Amino acid sequence: MFRGALLLAVLLSPLLLHGIEPPPVGEFITYKRVGDTELRLHVFKPAGWRATDRRPAIVFFHGGGWVQGTPVQMARQSAYLATRGMVALSVQYRLLSKDTYQPGTVPVACIEDAKSAFRWVRAHAAELGIDPARLGAGGGSAGGYLAAMLALVPGFDDPADDRAIPLAPAALVLFNPALGTRVGDPVDAGMAERQGARLDDFLKNSPANHVGSGAPPTIIFHGELDTTIPPAQILRFQENMRIAGNRCEVILYAGQKHSFFNADKAGGRYLYETMTAADRFLASLGWLAGEPTMANPVSTSAAP
Repeated sequence: MFRGALLLAVLLSPLLLHGIEPPPVGEFITYKRVGDTELRLHVFKPAGWRATDRRPAIVFFHGGGWVQGTPVQMARQSAYLATRGMVALSVQYRLLSKDTYQPGTVPVACIEDAKSAFRWVRAHAAELGIDPARLGAGGGSAGGYLAAMLALVPGFDDPADDRAIPLAPAALVLFNPALGTRVGDPVDAGMAERQGARLDDFLKNSPANHVGSGAPPTIIFHGELDTTIPPAQILRFQENMRIAGNRCEVILYAGQKHSFFNADKAGGRYLYETMTAADRFLASLGWLAGEPTMANPVSTSAAP
């Protein structure tokens, strides 16, 4: 208990220094050990939760370009869905060294951990009170990439994992995800010139190049002014999903750049808007019932 509280204090300290309200506190569970490092899940359970429940659940992965970030990034999204009756989990995964990571290469360690975490949750569904048939994945930016990799791209498994445990998330909730583009698309030319042949390997192993029939229903939230991941890439991914017969909704937000959805942006407006839309998407799958319940920070701040 003490170690979990200490880790939470470390993760929250950057937020506290900037005067940002800390996110809700969940429960920490170790899902994997790599050497002396324990990797944890930040678990949010709804009121009245029991291990005998069979609730829908979602596993979130934070962003940060695979070199930074913490599970706290997805804490508010997780906590909200817990109020709606879901079990939500935010994953700690190994980060790559900023000094040695080469942009345009496949973040293998991050993918291995994402797949390990998801398999751990599925294997422990009974004790977590989760319905394994309603287990989704989500994340922002680099974390959205990891969630999509679970659903679309084979390989990159930790050799220690039990690969008999299936991945196959039943839904994807993605926030400005790094999905890559199809090899040979014109938009890749400039990136290839800057990053060299490494980019080709990254793209071949990216979700955009593994879209086929049977992909899970997906919703994507993206800023129209995102220069990190141009909206054109997201819209091409959506079209590829449509052609393959898959459901893929994209909501573009006017005037918004990368990471617009984070709780500390625009007074929480886009946290509210994206999670309200995510709520309705999950309700359309039969995972949630009733109207979204997140308070609108705009109307709240305008109240006398």
